[in-house]
Amino acid sequence: SCNMICYMKCDSRLSSVLHVLLHLADAPEPLTSESLARYLDTNAVVVRRVLAGLRDAGLVASAKGHGGGWTLTRGLDAITLRDVYDAVGQPMLFSLGHRRPDPRCAIERVVNGAIDGAVRDAEARLLERFAGVRLADLARRTAEQAQAQERAAAKQHDRGKKSARERID
Repeated sequence: SCNMICYMKCDSRLSSVLHVLLHLADAPEPLTSESLARYLDTNAVVVRRVLAGLRDAGLVASAKGHGGGWTLTRGLDAITLRDVYDAVGQPMLFSLGHRRPDPRCAIERVVNGAIDGAVRDAEARLLERFAGVRLADLARRTAEQAQAQERAAAKQHDRGKKSARERID
């Protein structure tokens, strides 16, 4: 499915913006569009265009000139995935469609209605879930993963030192 593997063109704005916002939160000073673009492997113009919508929504601010760049205007506890989803223009969550939007066939009308109802329910549940996830939650999970990676690397390093000693002995 498009949610797991993108065989079709997927809208990655939400994911990209969340990525950028967490980098902004982690930065001790404003970040330029150019530095944010490197995180996303894209062009600074794309970053400016996307962040302009977030600025309009009051999530980020920008300053020009030396020492300027992008900053968060709220703490991570005050920003939800839903806030960000709304700020990027509420991209389509599901790409299911109809064979014909206004079919004459009664069976096709029933099929379309069933699909529409299921998609509406799924969208409502997903948006409810988005509203319950704060960027602070994502930052905490990021820190936990980084700590776990550091512990695993230290363990691997210790094993390497132990096996080297065993070879020497």
